[in-house]
Amino acid sequence: MTRSTTDEAAVPPLPSPKERRRLREAKSLSEDEVAAAVGVTRATVRSWETGRTSPRGRKRALYAKLIAPEPTVKPTAKPTAKPTVVTAKAAAAGARPAADRPAAEPAAAPAATEPPEAPPLPEAPPPPSDPRAGAGTADGPSRAPEAPGRPSGAAEAPGEGRTSPAEAPGERRTSPGEAFDELYARTAPGLVRQTYLLTGRRALARESVERAFELAWQRWPEVAVDRDPAGWVRAAAYEYAMSPWHRLRRTHRHPDAPPTEPGKRALFDALLDLPPAYRRTLLLYDGVGLDLPETAAETEASTPAAAGRLMTARAAVAERLPELAEADSPAEQSALLHDRLGGLARAEHVPVPRPARAVRTGSENKARLWTRAAVAGVALLIAVTGLTLHTAPTHYEQPISPPERVGGVPPRGGPQKLTAQDLKLQKSLGEQLAHGPERLVPELR
Repeated sequence: MTRSTTDEAAVPPLPSPKERRRLREAKSLSEDEVAAAVGVTRATVRSWETGRTSPRGRKRALYAKLIAPEPTVKPTAKPTAKPTVVTAKAAAAGARPAADRPAAEPAAAPAATEPPEAPPLPEAPPPPSDPRAGAGTADGPSRAPEAPGRPSGAAEAPGEGRTSPAEAPGERRTSPGEAFDELYARTAPGLVRQTYLLTGRRALARESVERAFELAWQRWPEVAVDRDPAGWVRAAAYEYAMSPWHRLRRTHRHPDAPPTEPGKRALFDALLDLPPAYRRTLLLYDGVGLDLPETAAETEASTPAAAGRLMTARAAVAERLPELAEADSPAEQSALLHDRLGGLARAEHVPVPRPARAVRTGSENKARLWTRAAVAGVALLIAVTGLTLHTAPTHYEQPISPPERVGGVPPRGGPQKLTAQDLKLQKSLGEQLAHGPERLVPELR
């Protein structure tokens, strides 16, 4: 039985693995409930949410329908006597048309907005364009640049910072290089400081961030359409920075000198004393500002496990920081750690990463070098195989053993050498007659 490709094409595309998990938890569904509804095991559902595998066929349709977000019902506008024209920007801002506003109301009243929360780590101000435009795809809404004061890679609220293609019909689409440079300029400086807090090594922090962006440029078609490109790069930088193989390198064997201020030094030592997984969870939740499900997804752990790591890490840090132990609630502890981590990151002098163009050029050179090395290796293997086939014998020839002196052979057997008495007796017997009784009767003398 062959599977029809039209059935799979009719199924809507699935979101990213992180988004699948967020949608499931938003509907208060457990992994067991989803597995029972789709007809798979719990391990299969977890594999779908970590990105190792993806559902297919009927299971894909059931899974997509199960985690699909609830459609929002838009209120219907009341018919008016005079038709009015509402622009897309005015509709997105929630402003009423000029014909429906009272005369005393100003025509361009600014909407009240809440002040953004303080950033945990210093970052460059975001450029106005969209880093995802470089992929040249139109399969989903674009992601607006983060506002100043929002931590790099922090999760956006549903509907926040998203625009419709109708809002800017004449906007110029940026090239992949421009989109990469924009993402690099916006996230690289703050990401270096985050990685420094994770490892305690300035040179390793810069190397990890540059390596992550080189990998992102090699996989830019995948990164550009990701829901959170900054999160993709951050996860790659963290994974490279926390690799245990760096302990074998002399330059990264020991952490750098701690800060001189007692409070910052206590926080720095407390961070480095934590296990790597606990340190990363604390930095993502209290430093970067991710929520608990996103922190668990990025650290490849379950939400209860991430919560346990977070509480254990806070308790360990509170032993070094008395003001953290005196906080009345976990929210106050999180806000205090948020400020202390941001102050520690801004106070330290970390190296500035290379320009974006240099990173892109280095990534292309490395990819070109590895490609040439792979081609040369394959060519060398083919040449050695051909030479072996040409010089190898067509049949087996037994080798001739070299001559050796044989030792330990016993002497040749046979009768012993006759003595003089034996010879005399032999002669006397030969002279006598061959027949007669004299040979039987002894001769008496």
